[in-house]
Parts: sequence; C-alpha cells; structure tokens
Amino acid sequence: MTNTLPLADVKILDLMWVMAGPAGTRVLADYGATLVRVESAKRIDTARTLQPFHNRKPGPDSSALFQNLNTGKLGLSLDLNNEQARDVIRDLVRWADVVTESFSPRAMKMWGLDYESLRKIKPDIIMISSCLMGQTGPMAKFAGFGNLAAAISGFFNLTGWPDRIPAGPFSAYTDYVAPRFTALSILAALDHRRRTGQGQYIDQSQAEATLHFLTPALLDYTVNGRVQGATGNRDPHMAPHGVYPAAGTDRWVAIVVQTEEQWQSLCNVMHRPDLLRDERFMTLEARLAHQDELEAQVSAWTKMLDPFRIEAMLQARGVSAGAVSTTHEVYKDPQFTHRGHFVELEHPTYGHTTVEGSRFRLSRTPAQVNRCAPTLGRDNQYVLETILGYSEEKISELAVAGALE
Repeated sequence: MTNTLPLADVKILDLMWVMAGPAGTRVLADYGATLVRVESAKRIDTARTLQPFHNRKPGPDSSALFQNLNTGKLGLSLDLNNEQARDVIRDLVRWADVVTESFSPRAMKMWGLDYESLRKIKPDIIMISSCLMGQTGPMAKFAGFGNLAAAISGFFNLTGWPDRIPAGPFSAYTDYVAPRFTALSILAALDHRRRTGQGQYIDQSQAEATLHFLTPALLDYTVNGRVQGATGNRDPHMAPHGVYPAAGTDRWVAIVVQTEEQWQSLCNVMHRPDLLRDERFMTLEARLAHQDELEAQVSAWTKMLDPFRIEAMLQARGVSAGAVSTTHEVYKDPQFTHRGHFVELEHPTYGHTTVEGSRFRLSRTPAQVNRCAPTLGRDNQYVLETILGYSEEKISELAVAGALE
C-alpha cells in the first residue's frame, strides 16, 4: 500500500452542480484528484437547499446531502455573469486537465466557455457536459431533475402497482446512476490522452445512462412487441417475490423464492407443510397464477415475527430474505461499521459532519476522505493565490469588480 493516491496528478475544474455531476467528481476527489469547485452565492446550488440539515435548520452550509456530494473539493465562489470572473475560469482551464459542467446546453456557449472555446486555450483539455437529455436532439434544451429523466426514460411506467398511478423509483433516480458513467468516462478520456496526447469532449445524457437498467423491458419490446407495465414487487419468473409486513410499526421484510427447493425450505420454516400439497402452490406456474392467495399465506406468518429474525431463519435455509432497515439501522449496521463506510469529518460551522466513504477499495491505493465539502468561498484565497499565482492586488481588483462572491 502506498500513500500516493492514483489520481494525485489530476487537476479538475468542476462546474457541476446539484447531484448527478458532483457525485461523479466526488469519486475522483476520493482518489486524489485536485478539484476546484466553482459555484455562485447569488444562484445558490440546489444541493445546498436539500435536507437533511444539521440541527434540522436550512442554511447554505447545513445540507448533509451537499456535504456527501462534495467532500474533498476546493471551493471557489464566482459570478460567471461577470467577464472578469470568466477570465478566472479561463486561467483555471490552463491549469486543469479536465473541465466538468452540468448546465443546460446553452449556458456554457453563452459565457464563451464551450468546448470549442476552451480547446483554443488548451488544445488537450478534456471536457464533459452532463445534462438531462444530452447536448443534441429535439430534447437537448429540456431542463429538469432526475425524477423527470426517470419518467421520460420509462421507469415510471414500470414501477408501482398495476391498479394505481405510477409511483416511480425513489427520488431523482438518474442522479444516482449517471455519476458512475461520469467518473468512468473521465478516467477513460484521461487514459486516452496519456497514450495519445489528445483531449476530447464527452457529451453525457443522464437519461441514456440509466437505460441499461431497462434492458429486459427494452428487449421484450423489440423482440416480442410486448410493453411491460407496473407489477408492484412481483416477478414474472419467481414466487413468492415481495415485501411482507413484519411485527412492529411499519416493519417489513423482503423475501424471494427462486427455486422449488427454496419454496420447500420456506414452507418448512413457516411450519406450513400443507402448502406444499396445496394445488394452488405446488408448482411455480400455479403460484404465479395465485399470487394474491400466496402473499396472504406468507404475510400471515411474517407479520407475527421480527423482520431480522425472519431474515436470519430464511438465510440459514438458503432462502433470499432481508429485513427492510430504517435509516438508524443502516447507520448502526455492523457490516457498514466494519468497513468504515460512514466517515466523520470536521466542519467549521457545526463541529463535525458525517459523509459516506468510498464505495470500493483499491488494495494498493485506498481512498482518502479527510476534508469536508467547502463552505461558500472557503478556498477563494488559496485557489487564486496558490494555484493561479494571483497577486493580492489582482485578487482585490476581482473583489472590487464583483467577480468574487
């Protein structure tokens, strides 16, 4: 194991905001990249307004979600509508290996900061633009959040119950999928530049990034002409397959039976051998045809027991089962604790804040998560003076001109 992180020589000018973009660049910061995150105090990042908040009080530096997305980054506050601020951006482009942005397609061109303009400043620059629908096409200018992209991409039609309105996957779904592709595409572009000396432009559609999770449904349509719909927690090839009530208030357990052997094990654990002889449940085809009755039988058993006890009993017999954990139970989970998933960092306003660690471990060069996300303008002086080499006089001129915030 070495103390040198694998991306220690990578410099990134980060113009991402809200969730999808910052989550992707956070991965690179964990592994040593120097990220200068530019934002505005006049048009505050939406992520700073999202709960949960420290002490349950909203404020520009109190969002725990913002902390989790931007840990390890440097913070520079600029008014990009100010030409002198855009000159600072151009100097940062000369310094950077990568420029990342997640504005609507027209914003960067309006500021004169689009890829064609930036490559004139630095020919080998790598730039990624990550927006909802991509930079081209009839919906390129469609602005919104990940819940809209999930709806447009077809997820809302598949999630929920057949007799109710679409439920959709939790929250801004594409914001949690797209960052994985953001980080990987940047790494691929860096590798290409290392081998060829060539920079490039990456046009990322957050909606398209999620479509691989719909592969079965898309294939079902292209091959069979069948449009899938919402089925709740059921599965067309497994039964029982669902989330069942457990003892206690709003306690649940997920159970999946994949094979006949597992069905027999479930019945034995339930002390219900009679279900094995019931014609409604003797085969998979029969169980799929009588799922309402099947779920009633399973629920009658689960609702009397603690969800974690059910999980343990079924797991011991080879049946897939998992208690539905509360936030408190996840935070105290011994597996996450063992792996150090939750990391406590010093915070200048609240004393400390908790963020997630890296989701994966490199054996020789593990991630380092040791600095909280920037408060507004926290690193203005450091970035301008140390990274860009500006004099005190020039920094003062920028402040007087209103370029700094």
